[in-house]
Formats: sequence, structure tokens, C-alpha cells
Amino acid sequence: MREEERAILSFQKLPNLKTSHSSLSETTHHRKPLWRNAQFSCRARSAGNNGSFVNFASVSMAETKEDERNEFAPSLAQLMKHPLAILAYVPRDAAIFTAGAVAGAAAKTVTAPLDRIKLLMQTHGVWAGQESAKKAIGFIEAIVMIGKEEGIKGYWKGNLPQVIRIIPYSAFQLLAYETYKKLFRGKDAELSVIGRLAAGACAGMTSTFVTYPLDVLRLRLAVDPGFRTMSEVALTMLREEGVASFYYGLGPSLLSIAPYIAVNFCIFDLVKKSLPEKYQQKTQSSLLTAVVSAAVATLTCYPLDTVRRQMQMKGNPYKSVLDAFRGIMQRDGIIGLYRGFVPNALKNLPNSSIRLTAFDFVKRLIAASEKEFQRIVEENRHKQSII
Repeated sequence: MREEERAILSFQKLPNLKTSHSSLSETTHHRKPLWRNAQFSCRARSAGNNGSFVNFASVSMAETKEDERNEFAPSLAQLMKHPLAILAYVPRDAAIFTAGAVAGAAAKTVTAPLDRIKLLMQTHGVWAGQESAKKAIGFIEAIVMIGKEEGIKGYWKGNLPQVIRIIPYSAFQLLAYETYKKLFRGKDAELSVIGRLAAGACAGMTSTFVTYPLDVLRLRLAVDPGFRTMSEVALTMLREEGVASFYYGLGPSLLSIAPYIAVNFCIFDLVKKSLPEKYQQKTQSSLLTAVVSAAVATLTCYPLDTVRRQMQMKGNPYKSVLDAFRGIMQRDGIIGLYRGFVPNALKNLPNSSIRLTAFDFVKRLIAASEKEFQRIVEENRHKQSII
């Protein structure tokens, strides 16, 4: 066939072109089309020239519905009859974030008196003055001192900034942990022990860095009798010490929180995973597992917490984490690193247990809501196919 006799392919724009149900569609694993609308140019050869670029008619790939869930979604009556399915409409990340915030605030408020006592025991030698630096304050003595000088309200002094801090802190921490676990999964989609530890450490450091200034404010308000409100503490710190004072002790804080959260979350996940399947779904199992993981993490990481608390204090004599370790050891011995450990353990066990149990409960609730939602979708699809 001679070149001038070859067939010429022409393209014509067809407005309102729709794809038939019998056409093929290329989709991703999320059931969404790869392209919804596309235009491309081609070179059409014709006699006497090398061709020219032309715009092809709009090509619409067969657009699948976002999900069969939309077509066969539960009706209002079905949602009222099965309210658990309503939770499936809430984004997973938003549900975890909210659950972490509420659980963290409730846990901190319940354990606030023990936290106040622990802080006084940890920092008494620093804020009371050098002449009493060697005088440690005991658990009972701290309880009596607070009650005598400040009354019942004194046990919750500093709790407001603590709650304000713990809401984003707990929420970010739990959400970040789930996110980091996805990042540290291996090629086989499995998460190793090292991966779990790394995810926990990163989650702890992320949440600590974001909310650290509030933690410093809470500490100053809790241990300094001269301050009455959080705003008064903040203004005084800005005026006398500058912005940098809000980040005093950040290094040891990151060093202490990273291993604590890593050990706590890792042990919780591993112990829970090792339980028989019928026990994994029980709230009692989550609570007991959380207590064990919190106890091990607290015992392991508490010395770093004491160091960071003393480095957060105004006028602390330490220049580095190692310097603080040496100073505490020289003054009080190894027992100084565990000063306030008893109230801290009494506080941390229920605190961490409440948070992790609530977190685990919400995850199971989300999974159950998805199953319930999908069950209704399947039921509606079956009814439609019969009709």
C-alpha cells in the first residue's frame, strides 16, 4: 500500500461521553480508578508531512464507586438498631487521638496527688536551698507537708497544666506509636522486637518534644510555693530566664522518655500477643498486661526521670546529664536516683494501665465497628441481588 493510501486515524471530541458498564477499568488496590479523566496527544502521520499533535477526546476511565459501602451503606434505621456501626464513620486516627486524650486526662487527674508528692521528693534538695541539699524528704513527710501548708487543694496543685499537657501528649503519643509501627515494619509486614522498641522510642520523643514547655510549667507550679497560676509562672520564666528556660532538661527528658515508652509499649504488645486468642479480647487481660509493662519500664528508667526533673529546676548546678548523675550520686548515693520511686510507681501503674487499656479497648472497638458495618453492607447487597 502506498503511503498516501494509508488509513488516517482521526480523533473527535465527544461531549458528555460516559463509560458503559461493560467497559474495562484499571483500578488500584483501594478500588479507585487510576485515572478519572485524561487528555493526551498523538502524532498522526499523513501524506506529505511528518504529522501533527492533536488533542484526543476526553478519556474517562470507568469510575468505580468509592466503595460498595456507599451503595449499600446502612440506613438511618439500621444505624439506630446497630449503633456500633456508627463508629465506622469516624476516621481511625481521630478515634485513637480522642481516646488517648480523654484517657490521659482522666488518668492524670486521678493520680495527681501521688505525682505532686513524687515531684517534691525528687526536687526537695534543689529548691529548698544548698543548706538542706542533703536532707531528703520522705513519702509520709511530703504528704503531711502539703496538707499542712496548702490544704487538700495542694495535692492537685499543678494539675491543670498537667491535664492541658497530657491531652495532646497522650493523644500524640498513642497516635504516633501506631504510625511509627507502620514505618518500622519489615518487608514481610511483620514488626520485630527492635521495630517495636524503635516505634515506642520515637513516639515518646515526638510527644515529649511537642508538649515539653507545658511539662516545665507544671513542674515549677507544683514545687515552687511562690507561684499561684500557670500564667504567672510563664511570665516570670520569660522575664527572668528567657525562652530557653521552657526547654531546660529537654535532653535528659528525651533520653528518659524514649526507653520508658519503648519498653512499656513493647512489653505490652508482646505479652498481649503471646496470650491465647480468647484472652486477647478481654479488658482484664489488657489491664494486667499494662500493669506488668508499666512496672518493668518504671523500674528500668526511673533514674533518668530524677535527673531530668532536677535539671528542669531554676538554678540547678548541673551542666549535663552525666554531671547530674555524678552530683546526685555524690550527695545521696544510688538511692538518690530512686527518690520518689514509691509514689511514682503507685502513680504510674494505674496511670499507664488506664491509658494503655483504653487505647487497646478503642482499637478493638474500631475493629468491631468495621465488622458490624461490613455485615450490614453484605446484608443490604444480598437483599438488592434478590430484588
